[in-house]
Amino acid sequence: MQRGETVAVVGAGMVGVCCALELQRRGLKIQLFDRKGPGQETSYGNAGVFARSSLIPLNNPGLWATLPRLLSNRSPQLRYDPLYMLRQTKWGIGFVSRARPAAFNRTATALDALIRLSMPAHRRLMQEAGVAHRLRDNGWIFLYRSAQAFANSRFARDVYDRFEIATQELDPAALRDLEPHLLPVFERGLWIKDTCSVDDPGRVVEAYAALFQARDGDLVQREITSLQRNSQGHWQLRGRDGRSTTANKVVVALGPWANDLLEPLGVAAPLAFERGYHQNFAAESGATLARPVYDTAAGYVLAPMEGGLRLSTGVELTERDAPANRTQLELAEAAARQAFPLGARAGSEWLGARPTLPDCRPLIGEAPRHPGLWLAIGHQHIGLSTGPGTAQVLASLMLGEECPIDARPFRAERFIV
Repeated sequence: MQRGETVAVVGAGMVGVCCALELQRRGLKIQLFDRKGPGQETSYGNAGVFARSSLIPLNNPGLWATLPRLLSNRSPQLRYDPLYMLRQTKWGIGFVSRARPAAFNRTATALDALIRLSMPAHRRLMQEAGVAHRLRDNGWIFLYRSAQAFANSRFARDVYDRFEIATQELDPAALRDLEPHLLPVFERGLWIKDTCSVDDPGRVVEAYAALFQARDGDLVQREITSLQRNSQGHWQLRGRDGRSTTANKVVVALGPWANDLLEPLGVAAPLAFERGYHQNFAAESGATLARPVYDTAAGYVLAPMEGGLRLSTGVELTERDAPANRTQLELAEAAARQAFPLGARAGSEWLGARPTLPDCRPLIGEAPRHPGLWLAIGHQHIGLSTGPGTAQVLASLMLGEECPIDARPFRAERFIV
């Protein structure tokens, strides 16, 4: 690809905006499309954590011990629609089979490289976008309600040690020193120090998009409904409003909506949807949290945000557009009220879908058999942590430059032929 050629990026969440900024930085002319404003979909609703500890996906070797409890469909960490999972049998088998040690090690190594690449880029972008004040650099804490639960986390702690992730074990007194307003229901904690967080992830994406526009990037609010390669080898993007745009290359960064564009082209990815809910709360009696905390027993994250304390749930496996089921959010709220003096709900609840591939690694690269069609999809829970790294990998591949990390674990050919 030649500098000066045009690229259309479809999807203005964290991954898409970072791709637009990185390609723009390398001299390409970029149009960025989204049906809503930047960061108003999946990137809006997460816990705001940039975490090196996210290199451990759900399908890790520890899954086997917890699988019977998870399959009971009563755990607040994982809920699922049995009919949906019957339709996703192939995905489910592929997901569970990759909990074997060898497959897990490949994924953890690849995700660690992508997260490490992303974190300094986030710091640079937040400075350039004028939102560095939103960044907290004090880690997050995993909470354990019993000494046995902490002992059962040995596998994860060994992985953190192997990848040189800075952690500190906390007894109740040390936990109280760090977070004095947590209620005394936790026997142990693990402070993940190699973690940053932000007080409003949606606002951060908006700021990145504003930086893109300030650098002469073209941000277009339009829902793209079809892609077609024309006789000149360029890509034609047609919107729901009937208008069309032509670009030399196109990047699909649409998260859970990616297959809406890709299926008609025969390059759909095997995505399942790990939905999640959040609800903001006030705190009682001036109680505060200094950093996000993760209750490992109940599967929720409680994070201090500009709009209050955000309670984010675990995983709900079901259709992307299925009606909301408040059961998981209610379970998480009940558990959180045991752990922290939550006050009244603030604002409305939120529901989003996190697109996950069977090996929990995103697709980053050119689609097979479709020159000029580039993919940056399937980031499961960690699009916020990996957006800038994804952008650097994709831009290097697109421009034929040396990639800053090994891009092979993310190649599209894993699942698309």
